[in-house]
Amino acid sequence: MTPAELASVVLTAAHAVFAERGLDHAALPERTAVERPRNPEHGDYASTLALQLSKKVGVPPRELAAALADELGRAPGVKSVEIAGPGFLNIRLDAAAAGQLARVIVEAGAEYGRSDRLAGEKINLEFVSANPTGPVHIGGVRWAAVGDALSRLLRATGAEVGTEYYFNDAGSQIDRFARSLLAAAKGEAAPEDGYGGAYISEIAAEVQARRPDVLTMDDAAAQEAFRVEGVALMFDEIRSSLRDFGVEFDTYFNEKDLHDRGELDLALARLREQGQVYESEGATWLRTTDFGDDKDRVLRKSNGEWTYFAADCAYYLDKRERGFERVVIMLGADHHGYIGRMKAMAACFGDDPERNLEILIGQLVNLLRDGAPVRMSKRAGTVITLEDLVDAIGVDASRYALARYSSDSPIDIDIELWTRATRDNPVYYVQYVAARTAGVARNAAEVGLVQGDADAFRPELLGHEKENELLKALAEFPAVVATAAELREPHRVARYLEESVAASFHRFYDNCRVLPLGDEEVTDLHRARLWLNNATRTVIANGLHLLGVSAPERM
Repeated sequence: MTPAELASVVLTAAHAVFAERGLDHAALPERTAVERPRNPEHGDYASTLALQLSKKVGVPPRELAAALADELGRAPGVKSVEIAGPGFLNIRLDAAAAGQLARVIVEAGAEYGRSDRLAGEKINLEFVSANPTGPVHIGGVRWAAVGDALSRLLRATGAEVGTEYYFNDAGSQIDRFARSLLAAAKGEAAPEDGYGGAYISEIAAEVQARRPDVLTMDDAAAQEAFRVEGVALMFDEIRSSLRDFGVEFDTYFNEKDLHDRGELDLALARLREQGQVYESEGATWLRTTDFGDDKDRVLRKSNGEWTYFAADCAYYLDKRERGFERVVIMLGADHHGYIGRMKAMAACFGDDPERNLEILIGQLVNLLRDGAPVRMSKRAGTVITLEDLVDAIGVDASRYALARYSSDSPIDIDIELWTRATRDNPVYYVQYVAARTAGVARNAAEVGLVQGDADAFRPELLGHEKENELLKALAEFPAVVATAAELREPHRVARYLEESVAASFHRFYDNCRVLPLGDEEVTDLHRARLWLNNATRTVIANGLHLLGVSAPERM
């Protein structure tokens, strides 16, 4: 019996009690939930339904709990119900009902953990969006891992998600990039406000290979050639490095397209219709202070140039016009001040900034070697790049390490720890369970132990304390996935895999032998434990997939 099934049983019992006592059924919720008690001695699951309904129907909570306990005690699969404190229901399942979960998980396979919790939501999820002026640095890599994991979680809970990378390929930073490439091609020092690092010389050389005549042009034409070709090469490199990291975007959106298609003018016109635009000192302003911003924002300067904020407005409107009801943007730690102006901008368009716009801020990442920060990339010159991190600890460890922590907390990634083949390496600890469960299944086949048909499965044999503990851990997975998606916190999945599933499986494996010894005859207990082993493999594989991490069959 899954927690969702038990919650349905609890609600059914409540309906029966209300009917018997003539209570108002309108007070009953459409759905309820059961929780796993912190202390296993309090039972398998707990419900607070009696406490929730007591005031609504004017019945003391313990009296209502007693009636619910009596009704629940007669439900199939419920072994016992105890009342605790002011009206908590502590519920124990019989072994057969608890053990059936192994069959449910194995038969569901990759679908186990998925739900329709966020069905009907259409979400645009933008992350990374590094400027095409250099390789993806380690802060952007964090968003690559977290953003991709979040997109998987949202889809697993029924949301329609469009992932998006925004290339800022217009504006002054691109001019500085082009001037830096031209200087490198000429063998000159980078401009004072330009970009350095070996990659600039590499790209300059590639542009020259594509355009052998580039240095025969005047500086203006040469700079334009380096801009066009250099940005294209940088685009390709960023896409390639992210693809190698396991991250593909549904849409790569160019800022330049907003300008070329006149979308900034369209956004300005829409904001004027809303009455939020005014002119002052020759410039065009948006009245964001009406919606909590610390100052009004310039959309168009007095010299006629658009501001970056104007492009932000146009881009937000473009997403909304494409039918996305919620726009989620992931930004680095240095963008915290961006939240107020963006929320105010959404309100200026007439949107509800709490419903239509969500901004997530990620904190800094440090890469450590021998306890000291790794200062810079040999190639990028000033930052640690995606390739540096992957070269140091690998794709799986990188993705797991970056997604394992709440994104609003700074993290240190210790190269020695994350490359260690021991249990204190979190990704190794979880992947080892994936490999061990696969190994058990292989070894079982060699000795003639097969899982068999579901009809022959004897779930009531899974009555050992460690079997019950593992079953309860596996039962939590759908709720963990739903919560992680709703709170935008993929780290909950990683911690659950480590602290709940992997830890429980190791205790189960140490105490409950799955394979027969020597010439020992294969029994129904062996087969039941193999179902549980395979259910564990399913949950570990599904959880790691949500994080974009592999579930190896051998290690």
